[in-house]
Amino acid sequence: MTKPPFSPRTSLSRREATGLISAFVAALTAPGAALAAPAGRFGPATPFSWDRLVARAQANARRPYTERPVSKLAVADFDTHVRLTYGQAEELPGHVRLFPTRVGIAPQAVGISIVENGQARTLTDMTGLFGGGQDGEAAGFRVMWADGHADWLAFLGGSYFRAAGSHDQFGLSARGISVNTGAPGPEEFPEFTDFWFEGKGEDGLIVHALLDGPSLTGAYRIETKRTPDAGIQDVTATLFLRRDIERLGLAPMTSMYLYGEGDRRADWRPEVHDSDGLAIVTGTGEHIWHPLINPEQEHKPPVTNAMRADHVKGFGLLQRDQDFDHYQDDMSYYHRRPSLWVEPKGDWGPGAVALYSFASISETVDNVCAYWLSDTPAKAGQRRDFAYRLTWSSQEPAHGNNALCTAFRVGPGGVPGQDEIKGVTRYVFDFEGDILAGLTRDSHVEAQTDIPAKAVLLMAVGPVGGQKNIWRVTMDVRHADLPHPEFRLFLKRGGAALSETVIATAKLP
Repeated sequence: MTKPPFSPRTSLSRREATGLISAFVAALTAPGAALAAPAGRFGPATPFSWDRLVARAQANARRPYTERPVSKLAVADFDTHVRLTYGQAEELPGHVRLFPTRVGIAPQAVGISIVENGQARTLTDMTGLFGGGQDGEAAGFRVMWADGHADWLAFLGGSYFRAAGSHDQFGLSARGISVNTGAPGPEEFPEFTDFWFEGKGEDGLIVHALLDGPSLTGAYRIETKRTPDAGIQDVTATLFLRRDIERLGLAPMTSMYLYGEGDRRADWRPEVHDSDGLAIVTGTGEHIWHPLINPEQEHKPPVTNAMRADHVKGFGLLQRDQDFDHYQDDMSYYHRRPSLWVEPKGDWGPGAVALYSFASISETVDNVCAYWLSDTPAKAGQRRDFAYRLTWSSQEPAHGNNALCTAFRVGPGGVPGQDEIKGVTRYVFDFEGDILAGLTRDSHVEAQTDIPAKAVLLMAVGPVGGQKNIWRVTMDVRHADLPHPEFRLFLKRGGAALSETVIATAKLP
C-alpha cells in the first residue's frame, strides 16, 4: 500500500500566532482587496460561470487522463523554495501570493485566473511575483493578511488546502476528494489544475477550481469568509467518474498524530499532534468521539475504521486539548492548532465516516485521514453533486448537552506499585460537562460498554476529587477476551446518556 503524500508541512511557516482576528476582516475589506486584474499581466477576458466550469470538468472526463508535465522551473532545494515563497514579492489582487513549483512536493504548474463580472482573465506574466526576483511557475497560492505579516489561506499540492483557525495558526488540511484512501490497492491523488479567484462584496473570497485525476474529474466552488471565532468555507462540488472507485471519500481531511497523553513519549514534549480525536454527530443525534492513535505506537500496519453514521450531521478532526502545559512546545504551538468540522448540506444518505491512520515516527508527516464514505458504489460514468460547510476553529463544534471525553490514558493493568497483570491494560477516561454538576457517587452514574464482562477485571466510576464537573472511568481489560480491537463506552444514569460515546482502540501496555 502506498502512503499518501500528505500536504508538505514545510511549505507553510510555523509562525507565532497573533490572535488578531480583525486582520482577517481587514484582509478582505481593505480597499486593495477588490479583485481587479492589472493590465499587462493577464490575457484577454473570456466568459466564466459555474455551469461553464462544470461543463469543462465533464468534457475532461470523456477524455483519457493525461498526467501533467513537470514544470521546467520547478526548484529542487529547500532554501530556494523558501526564498521564492517567502522573499519580498509583488501581490496579486486580493492579497494573493504564489507558491513556486517544487520537485517532489508540487512539481506541476497550475493555472491562475481572476474573475470579474462573469469574465475570467488568466495570469500570463509572473515576473516579480516570486521572492528574490527569480522566475518561477505557480504550484499553488496563499492569501495574505492585509498587513502582509502572514498567510491565512493556502492551496498547494494535489487537492489540499488549509485555513488558519481562530488563533491565526495553520494545522491540519482539507482535501477536495480522496480516492481509495485505506483501500487494499494504491491510493490516487487527484489534483487541482486551475484556479479562478472571485471577490464577493467587501468581505468574501470565492475560489473556483478544476480537478483532474486518473479516476475522476471535478469542479469546485469554495467560498471563504471569516468570523471572530472561525474561518468558514462553503464548498460546492460536482464530480464525473472516469472509472469505478472502491472508496470515494467525500470532504476528506488529513492531520498528524505522533503521540499523546495515552502513548509513550518520543522526546521531552508530553504530546505532539495537530489533532487528538475524530468527532461525529450521526443522523440519530448520537455524539461519537474516537481518540486518534499512531499505529507505530502499537507496532501495527495501517488501520482503517469505518463508523456507521447514516445521514450524518457532521464530523471532523479536532484538537480538543488546548492547554500549553500539555505540549510544552513554544515553536510549533500545537495547543493553537485549529479543528476542522464538516457539515453536509442536504442528506448524504446511508454511509460511514472512515478514519485511516498509518505508522509515523515524524511530526512532519500527516498520518491521519478522515472522510465520508457512502454506501452507494462509485461507478464509472456517474455524476456526483454534493455540498458542505467547513469550519476552522478552536471552538468545540456541534457541542450538545452531554459531557465530553477530555482525556484518554492507557497503562499497565493492576494496582500501581505492584506487579502488573500480564495481558491486561488499564484504560482511564475523563468526562467533563455541566450535565455532571451536583452528581455524587450516590447518583447511580454508570459506565456503559460493549466489552464482554469476562474481559473487565476492574470497573471504577466516580467524580475526580477537587475538579469541577469531571468524572473518571477506570477499567482493567484482558485483551485475550476482547472480540475485536475497538470498544465503545459512555456514561449513563438510569436510561439516559450523560456523555458522548467514546470508540477507543485497544492498546497493549
